[in-house]
Amino acid sequence: MNVTTQPQTPPNISGVYPHLCAYTYEPGEVPPEISECGIGALVPWADRLWMITYAAHRPKGSSHKLYSIDQDKNLTIHPESVGGTPAARMIHTESNQLLLGHYVIDAEGSIRVISPEVMPGRLTAIARHLSHPETMVYYVDMEGMVYEANVHTLEVTKLFHKPVPGWHAKGAYTSQGRLVMSNNGEHPAFKNAEEHFLVEDHPENPERAGVLAEWDGETWSILERRQFTEVTGPGGIHGAPDDQSPLWSIGWDRRSLRLKLLDGGEWRTFLLPKAAHNNDPQHGWFTEWPRIRDIGNGRMMMDMHGMFYEFPKTFSAANTAGIKPISSHLRYIPDFCDWDGQLVIATDEASRMHNDMCGQPQSNLWFGSVEGLKSWGPRSGYGGPWVDDVVEAGVASDPFLIAGFDGRVLHLVTDKAAKVTVEIDTTGANEWTVFEILNVDGKATLTFPADLNAEWMRVTSDTSCTATAYFHGTDSNQLDVNGNLFAGLADVGEAAEGGLIGPSGEHRGLHLLQQSGVSFDVSRTFEFLPGTISEVHANALKLEPVYEVDEASVKVTDGTTTFRLPKGPEAFDATVGILLGVREMESERNLANLHGTFYEVPRSNFKVDPDWERMRPVSSHAKQIQDYCTWQGLLTLTGVSPCAVADGHIFRGPEGGAIWCGAIDDLWQLGKPVGVGGPWKDTTVKAGEPSDPYLMTGYDEKTLTLTADRDVTMTLEINVDHQSGWHRYETITLKAGEQATHTFPEAFSAHWIRCIADQDCVATAWLEYR
Repeated sequence: MNVTTQPQTPPNISGVYPHLCAYTYEPGEVPPEISECGIGALVPWADRLWMITYAAHRPKGSSHKLYSIDQDKNLTIHPESVGGTPAARMIHTESNQLLLGHYVIDAEGSIRVISPEVMPGRLTAIARHLSHPETMVYYVDMEGMVYEANVHTLEVTKLFHKPVPGWHAKGAYTSQGRLVMSNNGEHPAFKNAEEHFLVEDHPENPERAGVLAEWDGETWSILERRQFTEVTGPGGIHGAPDDQSPLWSIGWDRRSLRLKLLDGGEWRTFLLPKAAHNNDPQHGWFTEWPRIRDIGNGRMMMDMHGMFYEFPKTFSAANTAGIKPISSHLRYIPDFCDWDGQLVIATDEASRMHNDMCGQPQSNLWFGSVEGLKSWGPRSGYGGPWVDDVVEAGVASDPFLIAGFDGRVLHLVTDKAAKVTVEIDTTGANEWTVFEILNVDGKATLTFPADLNAEWMRVTSDTSCTATAYFHGTDSNQLDVNGNLFAGLADVGEAAEGGLIGPSGEHRGLHLLQQSGVSFDVSRTFEFLPGTISEVHANALKLEPVYEVDEASVKVTDGTTTFRLPKGPEAFDATVGILLGVREMESERNLANLHGTFYEVPRSNFKVDPDWERMRPVSSHAKQIQDYCTWQGLLTLTGVSPCAVADGHIFRGPEGGAIWCGAIDDLWQLGKPVGVGGPWKDTTVKAGEPSDPYLMTGYDEKTLTLTADRDVTMTLEINVDHQSGWHRYETITLKAGEQATHTFPEAFSAHWIRCIADQDCVATAWLEYR
């Protein structure tokens, strides 16, 4: 029988309904050895919203469920659930059925199942059939298998076991007489796969990871050996409206996002900035199902590498205009859709993959609007057509998106003197005009005017060389502090209620271990009950401090490099070693709270260690935040003011204990990233020895002050792309005891900065980010 749940009045906390949270198993069931519970697909159908959850690797099923939600937010768990690792969905127009993972759902909501025993696999995509679209479809599995199924009889035939290289298959779509399929990784999922390849292409260098491939019904062809996810077109979840319809695929490489367009039988490539680097690792595990989806009223939206983009249904070879960034985000998003007049976003939130304090793996939905996304992260992104690449003279790069960013800077680096021509396309009609010709002999920087109206840029060198052309696009519309949202949190240095927190597992509550040693179990309905925490769980909650503070800055290290970060209010000095530094908040993603600033910190490739080099600041604050976790789809914080009253975000118990709850992307409204500090403060400096790198990305108003105790020439170097090394930005001559100040241009952006003195000295290099 169906299991339906709903509280009397379901609370909505920053767009999250806690009672809709999905888990890996039900109370009373034996906990399975399953580490993940992402929401793989969302589809409005039969007057309800349907969703499926997925495990990490369960091709033959699991305890995960098929759910539906009605307009009153009643959540139904369907007994036909078979679990597994599904994210595939398609509406088959001719039979009027929703195909969702292993489920086939008719217009009345009746459910049939293709058993995982019959069609084993981690189903990631469903595509229309090339020759029998009225009755047949293709199912694609994450390991690379391709099935053919009859939507009426549910009879299944396996067509291919592993036709193309690459791993972690993600998307599939048919148009223009071909089935196009994507893989987003290169880590093998099973042995001896090469014997099944119908097209062999070994990854002889690290760039050749993943694949975009096509099948015309007879022959497989490799289009590109890069990491790709979504494959779709203007028909979206319904499939191509006709066989001449454009087809799009999104992916990435070490330089930028890649958007492939198939139109008129010809493939074209376009490049876009990345907002975040969480998704970069070669194995593809940290990039699940970024999508291009219909969001109602004729609009489409793309999500990739931490950025939402407006995506026009008209995107084609004749009209490439209209792609623009909306906002960046922290949420790990497998799918989203328009339902009941709202934008609904699915999440892969709390997993147990190297995260023992997560309790039971869980994920939830966010309900809001596209307009509401604009209160999330800034429209800032980074990337370029060239990063330390061998460039052929006279050959133009692929087009790179520059529309929709307020500050726009292009960093150019060449290993020999070259003239680099920068062209722009102002209308998206593939009509290019020369914007600037730069003489580059080492390093040059081009700032685009704020009022420049252009869709794309491309670059061409007149000399064959090794070159970098890397773009930083930033957002001048920094959010104001939302004082009401976070009013209940104590300021740093004040008394605060809280302690360590973490989800409790089977009973789906929250453990709260106060600094006094008193503990509470907070129920799903926010009742605070006296509780006890096992030693194992208490140890899982505790984390060692990951940062230090000296006179100059905050310091973190990856074991080989020390990275320096801005400091917040001086009162945070007393919290070092008391306030915890890093938690996993979204599956396989870290959030750090260091000296008054939250940072998103990716995981390293194949490691759980923080990748500090690719971090980005989220928001700065002056709050006594003691701990934080994800619970029921909610960002949950401790450090509540004793004077705070329950206000829909503050929850407290009658006998003590208090927490703050909201959505993770509320954090952007704490306040824009600010801080002070630098690589040196009255530091004894050796001639020619570079300082530690100091974070620059994500800050808008930037001023540098330099002093030294003797005459010295300071060279400022910047890291713009995490890959091509350090490049000279400016040289400043200092007189002993005098002060030099440099204000960076408003649109200027780089990831890191460091200083080098040409003489031994005692020096200060002090940056203020206002």
